[in-house]
Amino acid sequence: MTSLAVPLDLTDPAVVADPYPAFAAARPAGPVQWHEGLGLWLAFTHAESNAVLRDRRLGRIWRDRTPEERFGSFNLIHRNAILEMEPPEHTRLRRLVSAAFARGHVERLRPWVQQLADSLVDGLVERSGGTAEVDVLSGMAEDLPVAVIAELLGVPQADRPLLRPWSNAIVKMYEYGRTEAVEDAAERAAAEFVAYLRGLAAERRRSPGEDLLTHLVTVRDSDGDRLTEDELVTTCVLLLNAGHEATVNVSGNGLLALLEHRDQLARLRADPALLPTAIEELMRFDSPLQLFERTATEDVEVGGVTVRRGQKIAALLGSANRDPAVFADPDTLDVGRTDNPHISFGAGVHFCIGAPLARVELQASFGALLRRTSDLQLARPARRRPEFVIRGLAELPVVLSR
Repeated sequence: MTSLAVPLDLTDPAVVADPYPAFAAARPAGPVQWHEGLGLWLAFTHAESNAVLRDRRLGRIWRDRTPEERFGSFNLIHRNAILEMEPPEHTRLRRLVSAAFARGHVERLRPWVQQLADSLVDGLVERSGGTAEVDVLSGMAEDLPVAVIAELLGVPQADRPLLRPWSNAIVKMYEYGRTEAVEDAAERAAAEFVAYLRGLAAERRRSPGEDLLTHLVTVRDSDGDRLTEDELVTTCVLLLNAGHEATVNVSGNGLLALLEHRDQLARLRADPALLPTAIEELMRFDSPLQLFERTATEDVEVGGVTVRRGQKIAALLGSANRDPAVFADPDTLDVGRTDNPHISFGAGVHFCIGAPLARVELQASFGALLRRTSDLQLARPARRRPEFVIRGLAELPVVLSR
């Protein structure tokens, strides 16, 4: 068994602040290494992380958090989630959700998303006036994706402020070294979110609309199959949690990277056509999700080690996206990078179902920042969230000029 030459402490503030030097130091010891503290294998390279995500013998096997009576709602929203299923259940559920998504919802929202992004940036510029600091996270990055998911699902305007606090509390359960208070808050948020969505789904059954929730309520496949109530609720929770968390963190991490690499920001201003390529590079350079677990359903060889049946192995997405075997000058931000097979959206059957929507949101928000400002400056050092797995900022103070 290949163990980490230098134990990687994912709760170390230095690693949370900047994990990439630690990944680079550990990677030469082996593409896959055992982490005794976490009790799982870690895949450090692009090839092995990609294999972890694609190998059907390495599955997303959900095990209820225990004691089950303490985590009833949290377990419910994972037990029925696409992300926590394997075929054939995964195939059936993804087919139904994809059918609802296929009704043009993403394209329908594109002009509205751009208009909202423009409005949010204009608000930031007005409040900053070229001198005052404003927080891009609370002023735009957090508002946009939550508003988009809410609009997509048809959540009434008055209820939308409920969504992000629920999501924030739930996703803290994915971190290591959680406190009991964090776990209690996650279960409470899950219970409130589930109850709210059951009520909203019942309303859509009585009064259908043109939103995604209506289509999730009514969608049937060729065999007449449909989503169960629990699957419907879980899918909505997943769309919000996975969809907006990633987008918020790409926005924050990405803008910070551009502000710290002024040459790349200037390059993007000079050539706006680079924007789609730049979005992919920002996702690669500082991945919003750093670690994604799989469980072996049989003995599997990955990167020269054997992952035994029942053992867990995690793809370190941030490490894979900085692998020098795949990316030239991997620690260099290059908004024109075209050879960019990053795996920030995952890979294989669990490739992010919301990737097209995320790209629309990110192109709208970064496009608005570039078009509707003449200057962007970091007002003071950004403040990072103290979690490793979901990598993001707590605050991004900037000064913007028209």
